[in-house]
Amino acid sequence: MLPKENQENVIKVCQELIKVKSYSGKEGQVVEKLKSIFNDLGFDSFYVDEYGNIVGCIKGNKPGKRVLFDAHIDTVEVADSSKWTVDPFGGEIIDGKIYGRGTSDMKGALSAMLCGVSNFAKRSNKEFEGELYVAGVVHEECFEGVASRKISERVKPDYVVIGEASECSLKIGQRGRAEIIVETYGKPAHSANPQKGINAVYKASKLIDKIRKMEMSYDEELGHGILELVDIKSSPYPGASVVPDYCRITYDRRLLVGETKEEVLKPVLDLIEEIKKDDPEFNAKAFYARGEEKCYTGEKISDERFFPAWKYSREDDFVKECYSSLKELGLNPIITYYSFCTNGSHYAGEAGIKTIGFGPSRENLAHTIDEHIEIHELIKATVGYESICEALLK
Repeated sequence: MLPKENQENVIKVCQELIKVKSYSGKEGQVVEKLKSIFNDLGFDSFYVDEYGNIVGCIKGNKPGKRVLFDAHIDTVEVADSSKWTVDPFGGEIIDGKIYGRGTSDMKGALSAMLCGVSNFAKRSNKEFEGELYVAGVVHEECFEGVASRKISERVKPDYVVIGEASECSLKIGQRGRAEIIVETYGKPAHSANPQKGINAVYKASKLIDKIRKMEMSYDEELGHGILELVDIKSSPYPGASVVPDYCRITYDRRLLVGETKEEVLKPVLDLIEEIKKDDPEFNAKAFYARGEEKCYTGEKISDERFFPAWKYSREDDFVKECYSSLKELGLNPIITYYSFCTNGSHYAGEAGIKTIGFGPSRENLAHTIDEHIEIHELIKATVGYESICEALLK
């Protein structure tokens, strides 16, 4: 399926990337490594933007469509390396698997993209219409799609391929994600005389009960929207002998296609107003959490935590072309949907760019102890990306 030399090359690239630690906000060293990899693989050019994303390009001999392959280069941290049976940054090969933090999420996919695009360009002698880009994206683990905005602004791709793990099946959508904060306010008092205060936690419990009974939206392919309480805090803390005058609740909201910021938040705001009518002492507000992350370049990324859902049809031409090309290779991909949020929230959800997902390995290996990728999956993805290049630029 893939010449031995090319197999050895993608394995080597994956190992090199795994050996460079690149936690979110600290991706600078892996970007330096990628500069040499882009040169070694024959990319025409690359650039690093203000957020620290690195994007390489190979141009065909004729003008045409632009295809962007997207892979994030940040990883979650290794909390306790003593729990690993291997060095998390050793890139060791054991029983046909490469081990290390980021192998599945998602330096394996990035390696396959780099080599797949390079292989396609070399095999075709660049006799294709269009431009191929591979992006190493920062800060995806904590801010899906936000850093990608800089990439799409500059590259202006016609198609995007997300490399998140899919076991080499074809993904054509995902639920989005939002983080909603609800705050309730009370009045402090000594707990020996609670009647003189207003307990913000008791007030919050009223709203929590009503939110649990809210009817959620539904999509035949993506399933139900979700609004799940994931964190609750009261103040003062610790609160010995004090009636809490403040309570903050965090909800994880899984979004469906077309849901806007306004319509997602409105039902919670309506419940607040409903309770206020029956309880003059009830005081609360709801809003989207706002995140701010510092890039290794010194630049800051800041925005509300609202990352839209997206979905395409099996009958869309670009989906059918990619599917047919992969099937001709013998990969027989399943067409399905991501269960988690990706950078596709920007490309497809915000910018409306035609997007698919295709990546090696299993999603349940991400962030785990002894994270690894099977070499045969890495090789399948490499030829798969080469095939997608041909399908989208033919």
